[in-house]
Amino acid sequence: MLTRPINCCAITLLSCCVLALLALSPTSLAQQTKRITVMPAITDIDRYSVRMLTLALARADTQYEIIPDADGGHRTQGRYIEDLRAGRIDVMWAASDASIEAQVPPVRIPLLKGLLGHRIFLIHKNSQHKFDAVNTLDDLKKLKLGQGSTWADTNILESNGLTVVKTQKYGNLFYMLDGGRFDAFPRGVQEPWGEVNKIPGLELAVEKRLMLVYKMPFYLFVAPDNQALARDIENGFNAMIADGTFDYEFLNDPSIKKVIDLADLKNRKVFYLDNPALPKATPVDRPELWLDINSL
Repeated sequence: MLTRPINCCAITLLSCCVLALLALSPTSLAQQTKRITVMPAITDIDRYSVRMLTLALARADTQYEIIPDADGGHRTQGRYIEDLRAGRIDVMWAASDASIEAQVPPVRIPLLKGLLGHRIFLIHKNSQHKFDAVNTLDDLKKLKLGQGSTWADTNILESNGLTVVKTQKYGNLFYMLDGGRFDAFPRGVQEPWGEVNKIPGLELAVEKRLMLVYKMPFYLFVAPDNQALARDIENGFNAMIADGTFDYEFLNDPSIKKVIDLADLKNRKVFYLDNPALPKATPVDRPELWLDINSL
């Protein structure tokens, strides 16, 4: 009986095909996707941050899967910084200052284009006339502003010569404002609309014509040992800035669009303040990264 000789080349080719098929197995494909854990999307800013991160990473060569932290609703910012440093999460977002940047590295693209540094006032509903008379920073210095004792904004206001009345508890500020202990409570432009009627019986209103502006970047932060992820995020953001996607997403986000319209930013008289706590590496020399209210 004749037998067919074994073809070694055929066996080798068959082995290569099998290995290739194994490499394309679902398990292998799953390993090619990098999973990153991020803060959960609870607030409007959280949801916006996740969307912008998703769009940035969609431009990377690496495929990422973004997973919200299941226990995030119970963590403080300080705890998140600890978890980021320990590698228990991969990305967080927060308003930046030198103390945070000393612990975890930011992606230095201001996610909100500096919107958090735009402050309008909660006032007593009968005191608008005081603010109608304010035309210079010296005029504003004659009024008293209320703030939390440990807030970063407090140092910014005081360093610019403004008079600040301080308290430890956020909730006290509303009663103190209603009771005339100070004239105005500076708030981020997205904040006073939900606060003005927060406490029944208090006679508060949103001031109509003034705004303070100082540089306050809001960044994504990554784990210190994950610079590849940081580069992918930054490269994605820069590509979005270059083709206009970043500004489009920012200006058309429903919560941001609502705030800009409610606050009437483009028609307010602006006082620009210095932020002495601004880290030196803040990209203040890139105007495309910051909101220009004159372009609204």
